[in-house]
Amino acid sequence: MKISIAIFAGGCFWCMQKIFDNVDGVIKTTVGYTGGKLKNPTYEKVSAGIGGHYEAIKIEYDPDKVSYEKLVKVFFQSIDPTNPYGQFCDIGKQYETVIFYFNDREKEIAERLKEKLNKAGITVYTKILPAGEFYKAEEYHQKYYSKYPDAYNYYYEQSGRKSMKETSKKIENILNGGFR
Repeated sequence: MKISIAIFAGGCFWCMQKIFDNVDGVIKTTVGYTGGKLKNPTYEKVSAGIGGHYEAIKIEYDPDKVSYEKLVKVFFQSIDPTNPYGQFCDIGKQYETVIFYFNDREKEIAERLKEKLNKAGITVYTKILPAGEFYKAEEYHQKYYSKYPDAYNYYYEQSGRKSMKETSKKIENILNGGFR
């Protein structure tokens, strides 16, 4: 089996992990930090904005079962791409949205889908950047939604993500050709 990797920053990595863990073809997800200069960052430093990293998710997937394009579409449906300052209740560079690419094909897919949303009237602030070193977050952050379901559900409800259902559906329709 061939394994490919995708890395996205979508605000709180706990919420992103639950979403991608439920996508057919995804083999493994790991939450962590990328995009900054600090070696071996910690949650305390990243969440305080030290080191320039983003909270991110690394997705290992089988490209014969799920395409990179499908993963980018799921990503856009799972975030608020119109917020340039972070995601929902999490504000700061470390919570901004980014699609990290490993090659020109991935970059082209991300740019094409971002442009499709922009042309449909959704101003997308999501950055598209080359992938760099990814640092795994501390173990207690991995599968947080499963280890601490009450804390996760409280955060999810209070963060504003749950209220994005209508916007997520609109994004899904645009990316799948529903809006012109």
